[in-house]
Amino acid sequence: MKKVLFFFFFLTAWSLYSEAQVANEDKHRLIVTTDLGGTDPDDIQSMIHLLLCSNVIDIEGLISSQVWMDDPDKTAKISEVVEQFGEVLPRLNKHAEGYPSLNQLRAIIKRGQPSSNMTGVGQGKDSPGSELIISVVDEKKDQRPVWLAGWGGMNTIAQALWKVKHTRSEKDLKKFTAKIRIYDVLGQDDAGAWIAKNFPEIIYIRNTEVYGWGPSDQWLKQNIQNHQPLGKHYPDRKWATEGDSPAFFYVYANGLNIPDSLEYGGWGGRFSNQKTSGIRGMDFIVRSGKDETQYDPYYMHGSCKEGCAAINKWQQHIWNNFAARMLWTTTDDYKAVNHHPHAVLDGDRSLKCIFKKVKAGNSIVLDASGSTDPDGNKLIYKWSIYTEPSSYKGEVKIEGDNAKKCKVYIPTDAAGQNIHIILELTDEATPALTVYRRVVLKIS
Repeated sequence: MKKVLFFFFFLTAWSLYSEAQVANEDKHRLIVTTDLGGTDPDDIQSMIHLLLCSNVIDIEGLISSQVWMDDPDKTAKISEVVEQFGEVLPRLNKHAEGYPSLNQLRAIIKRGQPSSNMTGVGQGKDSPGSELIISVVDEKKDQRPVWLAGWGGMNTIAQALWKVKHTRSEKDLKKFTAKIRIYDVLGQDDAGAWIAKNFPEIIYIRNTEVYGWGPSDQWLKQNIQNHQPLGKHYPDRKWATEGDSPAFFYVYANGLNIPDSLEYGGWGGRFSNQKTSGIRGMDFIVRSGKDETQYDPYYMHGSCKEGCAAINKWQQHIWNNFAARMLWTTTDDYKAVNHHPHAVLDGDRSLKCIFKKVKAGNSIVLDASGSTDPDGNKLIYKWSIYTEPSSYKGEVKIEGDNAKKCKVYIPTDAAGQNIHIILELTDEATPALTVYRRVVLKIS
């Protein structure tokens, strides 16, 4: 009897563990450059939000960056936020696997360029931040791309690229830039245009549509700021709430986001596969005496036509995820709060996009009946066509769109095109949590 009970306990514990932890191969690597500590507290808001999600993102750098003018070193402010997060980290570890240790986070806080814009880039201007970027990208044991998120100025990233360009062979430079991806929020100095001009091979997103998805001040007070002890450190909005958060939403591992496929869309927006010229940064670049036009023509990936609506499509799910994680910081009791369900599609337990070939006029069955919830909550299934990234724009019939299994009927005129199907798996709890699986049907 004891052996049976032990085996049952082991299976239960393993189930909770496997559903709470995102596999390393499903995570994305991220370095953040931020002007946190400046006049707008939104970077502090975004940093707290990011750290709460750090079990599903491999954060490999937190770098203090300048924006349009020289500023004092603000790494101490980043450290302050990290230490505040450290107070609740033991509780978070009760609810999900994969969070970095406090020492890991401390070790990756670095100062970037001491001077702003491209005046801070060049011979003898290496910084701890630019050196960290180089070392992370150079890591040979990890071949996953490195996403560089620009919450502030881009010149620390520019310095890293400048040094590699001037100290390595053309072949080694190409190997280096092939691992880099950039998500630039708004464009906050002239270094972004310089990077895009001089390194056109880099996947470079500049998102100028980052506002409008955020919750109200009242929602934040009720669901974030009122939950202690971390909530007291989440500042009131001065201008816009968490303008930089879409940069890490984009690489959040949830089964929906496929970062290297820019047109696929997800929490951080949807972007054109084709680069366009002259996506300008914020107006204070010009007001500070700098001029991006000196780098014309430069090319970046911009938002698709729906703009911030690509983020708003998932708005409530983003809010609920934030609220649930904040509740984790208030209790050691796993049973007292809600946790994410686990979506299993056709027996596949990963978060990867699944590609299937099917002929026009035929049908295909998709099965998510293996999905589970660690809290034992009832699951709600929603299958839908994600029209915007699908090349086929006609009507597609789904039979059983709210069932564990669905049947998709492929239109006869869809040959040569693709159809994106999204499973939204939501638990019946408060706040309700949603995870996803994406299937891309290639029609012949």
